[in-house]
Amino acid sequence: MSSAFISSIRYWTVLLSISLMFSGLMGRLVYLQAVKHEEYSKIANGNRKSSLTLSARRGNILDSRGNPLAVTQPRIELGVDPQLIEEEDYPKIIELAALIGVDANIIKEKASKKTRIINGDNGRKIKPIRWVKLADSIGEDVYENVKKLKIPGVYGNRNYTRMYPGGHLASHVLGFLQKDGTPVTGVERYMDYYLSGQDGWKETERDGKRRELLQFETQNVSPQDGLNVQLTLDLFIQNLVEEQINEIGEIYSPSSATIIVSEPNTGYILAMSNYPNFDLNSSGKAAIATMRNRAITDVMEPGSTFKLIPISAALNEKIVTVENRFDCNIRSVSYRGRTLKLPSDHRNYGELTLGGILKKSSNRGAACIGIRLGEKSLYEYARAFGYGQKTGIGLTGEVSGIVHPVEKWDSLTITRFPIGYAVGATPIQIHNAMATVANYGILMQPQVIRQITDSKGKSIISFRPKAKRRVVSVDTSKKIGEMLTGVVTPEGTAGRASLEGFSISGKTGTTRKIVNGSYTSEKHTGSFSGFFPTQRPRVVISVFVDEPKLDGPGYGGRVAAPVFRNIASELVKHMGIRPGQDNGRLASKGNSPRMSNSRTW
Repeated sequence: MSSAFISSIRYWTVLLSISLMFSGLMGRLVYLQAVKHEEYSKIANGNRKSSLTLSARRGNILDSRGNPLAVTQPRIELGVDPQLIEEEDYPKIIELAALIGVDANIIKEKASKKTRIINGDNGRKIKPIRWVKLADSIGEDVYENVKKLKIPGVYGNRNYTRMYPGGHLASHVLGFLQKDGTPVTGVERYMDYYLSGQDGWKETERDGKRRELLQFETQNVSPQDGLNVQLTLDLFIQNLVEEQINEIGEIYSPSSATIIVSEPNTGYILAMSNYPNFDLNSSGKAAIATMRNRAITDVMEPGSTFKLIPISAALNEKIVTVENRFDCNIRSVSYRGRTLKLPSDHRNYGELTLGGILKKSSNRGAACIGIRLGEKSLYEYARAFGYGQKTGIGLTGEVSGIVHPVEKWDSLTITRFPIGYAVGATPIQIHNAMATVANYGILMQPQVIRQITDSKGKSIISFRPKAKRRVVSVDTSKKIGEMLTGVVTPEGTAGRASLEGFSISGKTGTTRKIVNGSYTSEKHTGSFSGFFPTQRPRVVISVFVDEPKLDGPGYGGRVAAPVFRNIASELVKHMGIRPGQDNGRLASKGNSPRMSNSRTW
């Protein structure tokens, strides 16, 4: 074969190879320009454009006098743009790690991952990563030192964090937020619509050193900060109550305890506390059981505190009078053609008036009145006083309690219901029933929110007192209030609740707990609910102690009544309460509407 022929072959081979390479390059350019143009344009724009969320500041929660209970503080969230990190920046990452307390290898790993794959409707897409969080919150001084390192792409966003100055204070009322800012419980969740505000955003272009090019700013929507929520709670009273409930915990080591303080004429809750509680600033470390607001979630048999219901009802229906006497030594009665065994008393009381039945807390006396009243009326009045239904306080987790309809009662219910058994109630329901007597027979909706205000303190929304219904007449409520004073005497069950110079009305409760399906004499719930001054009530206080550890039964007069007295004595000074002081209960400042004495439910 001639050399000329071989040279010709080589020529055409080289020429063909060059042509094929050129065609490949042209094809690739066409592919990139025509097919992949949109995708790579998005990536290029992503490398240049920056969209930043401008967080709204969450509103504060304040007590009734403007003291802060939950506040929002600014913080700096540190992150990195992986697109701007180069190999030569890695030595500085060790210094960065030492400043912010994060492992250097973790930072390097986050900085090296520059893209992510997103599976969408149109298939898989590659998206550049422009922000990876390195630290939730760093101080201004730390951030200044971070900036001195001059690491491209490492920068901070100013954000906010939630703080609770009181720590454990009013933890069950306030509630808390998750790390992502989601409200979980309490006022934080109930009032989230007003507290949260509205985030804004900003979209700009940045240069290679991560500096904003303001001339290319396309959108800038300012955030709308949240409103402030002012509660009905009084910080002084809340602190006082929590001191008392902690003392209960130290002395009796109960499984739980609850204290509620309110104004009878408005329904405003002045204090609400549960034992055990938890630190709102460390909610992630708290046991689930400690987070429950037992005042509205826990159901108990109210026991003798319930006795004011049948007695109030019988008086209101004029079935009995305050002068009537009842034989409390009898052990059984005839009812609708059958003989019913009456519950036992601690001792033989003989004949007692209505006031005597309340003073001695006679089970037989209360049962006799309930029988005289009848099943239907007994059930209806229990419901009218608020048992078996939510109060509408608004806090998360509230339950209805248990009041079975009459058709589900067994043969013993008519004798057990009047003494607070065969009924389940929350502490707030028991408290509200006593507050109804203190408020001349009008049931108020309990409230923890007083008003919504802006940052300057201007009222946006006011939560005025809400009267739900008249339950008993003014005359009946006055008579019940007077009879309840006998309970707070040396001869009554709550002598330890007495306060020198003041007339106090109240009722003790002591219930045996059910263990393995039957009542035990070893575990009790002791309670006391009352108000003062009797003639012109300013405040209602209820104390509940579940399973106190002590020798003998945990009677309400022993474990709860002294706590009432301790709180009341301090409130006299704090609220300026004087014996017989007229606070114009129903007519004061238009807080509570006047309602007729007629039965309206």
